[in-house]
Amino acid sequence: MVIMDRMPSTVDLVIIGGGPAGLAVAIAARQKNISVLVVERAQGPIDKACGEGLMPDGIAALSRLGVSLPPGQTVPFRGIRFIDGQASVEAPFPDGWGLGIRRTTLHETLAKYALEAGASLAWGTKVRGLMHDGVDLGTHIVRCRWIVGADGQNSSVRKWAGLESVHLERIRFGHRRHFELVPWTDFVEVYWGESFQIVLTPVNSRLICAALVSRSARLQLDDAIALIPALSRRLTNAVPATREKGAVSAFRILRSVYREHVALAGDASGSVDSITGAGLCLAFKQAAVLAEAIAGNNLSEYSNSHRRIAGMPALMSLLLLILGRHSLLRRGILCTFNAKPRLFSLLLEAHVGRPLGPAVSRHDAETLPQIFTNHTSELPES
Repeated sequence: MVIMDRMPSTVDLVIIGGGPAGLAVAIAARQKNISVLVVERAQGPIDKACGEGLMPDGIAALSRLGVSLPPGQTVPFRGIRFIDGQASVEAPFPDGWGLGIRRTTLHETLAKYALEAGASLAWGTKVRGLMHDGVDLGTHIVRCRWIVGADGQNSSVRKWAGLESVHLERIRFGHRRHFELVPWTDFVEVYWGESFQIVLTPVNSRLICAALVSRSARLQLDDAIALIPALSRRLTNAVPATREKGAVSAFRILRSVYREHVALAGDASGSVDSITGAGLCLAFKQAAVLAEAIAGNNLSEYSNSHRRIAGMPALMSLLLLILGRHSLLRRGILCTFNAKPRLFSLLLEAHVGRPLGPAVSRHDAETLPQIFTNHTSELPES
């Protein structure tokens, strides 16, 4: 990563956190002619234990920011497949394809675009605290009008700004490893275990990302794979290409995402469970509306847009968490989807942001939520 020659003393906006969310905000802000400093205590490129798949609406959000992913370093996938024992259901995306991409490649790409847009990037720099007119970097202070916390799940900015009040929270644990293996399908596959899921995403022509998400902090990826015979057979002779890397997967809805001149973005502003694959898409969409709100001097507009953007992914998190906890319900629903694949297609369409159009029958529109709500009274409290 490029080392900055000189730290600016004054900017319009300081973004604390230089991951994909913070860099996306920087790119969007520069498009509004807002001067930007991104401060990140780590050195890039930054890796993270995640599924490494971008859904079509996430790619579209990147495109609206003017970002193109490097050719030859992504692998397209055309839909999602759920597998639970002998039950399997799949659907293609309604518009476009998703892309598998290494997290480090995505981070390097966004950093390049942020630099080209004119943002200042300070790597290996720790923020000590917030001020009413700037941020304290320990050795000196950078004055600014706006502060954005994009510093992840355990956000210090969220704490400093008094924005930690949570409306809803569910915590799970993730592990990720890559295997040297030629992809056998152009679908992302989600394997369901009794208390966990494993997501397989191709990230290049000879590399697959396997991501585990579980309620247990002790369950390791190899142990989970061994519990799914079909997947174990697939990976028996596959050579691990990376070490297993862990992270927390939180579904978290905050009561507020801004206070005065401080706003939160990305996982710092709340998050969806990683099984949805929607985290990066949310961050890219948030970046555009946050830059618009800063340019318009109205963070309440960002709050409204943030809530709207997160609505469907939050609902999907709840549904998938319920399926993960109740195997009989899950298998019954998968059987319904298998018998009526159009319903699974509708669910995927809603998940990637495509509104149900006039071609959707009234019966299908009513049946989709009904297959979940029919069993609500039978479920114990999560």
